[in-house]
Amino acid sequence: MKLELRFFASLREALGVSQETITIPASVKTIADLRSYLIERGNPWAEVLAEGRVLRCALQQHMVDASTPLQDGAEVAFFPPVTGG
Repeated sequence: MKLELRFFASLREALGVSQETITIPASVKTIADLRSYLIERGNPWAEVLAEGRVLRCALQQHMVDASTPLQDGAEVAFFPPVTGG
């Protein structure tokens, strides 16, 4: 499955990337699975996306929770709970 990832605000700064296209294995089925998969990359991913950190996530520009299933070709965005304007 191929996904378009987007990172905003402090996440973008910490990761040094604002967007990325990735192909994920079939075992990655939900937002939570995706987060775990990205954490496995090691630092800075492991630190920025750590399970204890509160993050918001959107799928196709709609806010979703961790149990939301992924869709091939979808845009997935991660951002901190509060972003300035």
